[in-house]
Amino acid sequence: MNTEHLKARFAAMGARLKVGVPFRWQNTDYAIDIQRDKQGEFFELRVAEAMQKRLDTSVLQVQPKDQHLLLLVRHPKDAGQLDRFLCGHDERHWFVAAVPGGASSVSQAKEALKPAPVLASLAIHRVSSRKRDQRKNRAFRRQGEWFFVPVPGLMVNQRFVLRNEPIRRGAGKPHTVEHLYRTGGTTVRVCWKYPNGLTEAEYRKVIQENPDAVKWPWRVMQRDAQVFARGKVRHPDHATIELPDWHRVFANTETQTRAMENMAFLD
Repeated sequence: MNTEHLKARFAAMGARLKVGVPFRWQNTDYAIDIQRDKQGEFFELRVAEAMQKRLDTSVLQVQPKDQHLLLLVRHPKDAGQLDRFLCGHDERHWFVAAVPGGASSVSQAKEALKPAPVLASLAIHRVSSRKRDQRKNRAFRRQGEWFFVPVPGLMVNQRFVLRNEPIRRGAGKPHTVEHLYRTGGTTVRVCWKYPNGLTEAEYRKVIQENPDAVKWPWRVMQRDAQVFARGKVRHPDHATIELPDWHRVFANTETQTRAMENMAFLD
């Protein structure tokens, strides 16, 4: 791994990169993260000492003006394992996103992170290539990893509309939706230890193995439900957006990647 070359490529988009070793709790050969010091935010690539000379990393493309780059990591234990990460700046902060598929450019990585319904909405609304990566266009609104696609004329049962409801993926900070409506999906119990939720059977097993777990602050939520949002959407790291009408909510495609386990930073 050519550390100085990597640092120079990150510097080309105005970012700092530091290389360290994984934390004790990280059961991976490498991890990429966003950290902060007295100078501000920086990217940190943590590589196990035994891997630092063997880990093959390269930057496929840098876009200095857009402040984005595409990082490729070839795992030394499996030459066929190619992990891609889109690193860049979004609104107020640096971010890193695991990219599915075989993207070889920043623009391809951005397209790969859009779920199929978002791509379909872009086609239906004939959004130009110049505007398809903007946070607001005719096809969607975006805040961080969440896309909001308009659903004209949607009628919902107001009795089941929730106010100031959080949406989250993993253990990251939640986005708060002023009006939210869910339908379908699987009922799960969520808490700090199980942010992606447990089914009722999984929950009962945890309680059986650890009776004290019943005292944890569990919250009943729906996983993989159809989710619709309206009104203000807030997040401490992003500008508030406002949806005047109902929009369906979709997460980006990071969870489709094996490389997600090497990301310590979650939005």
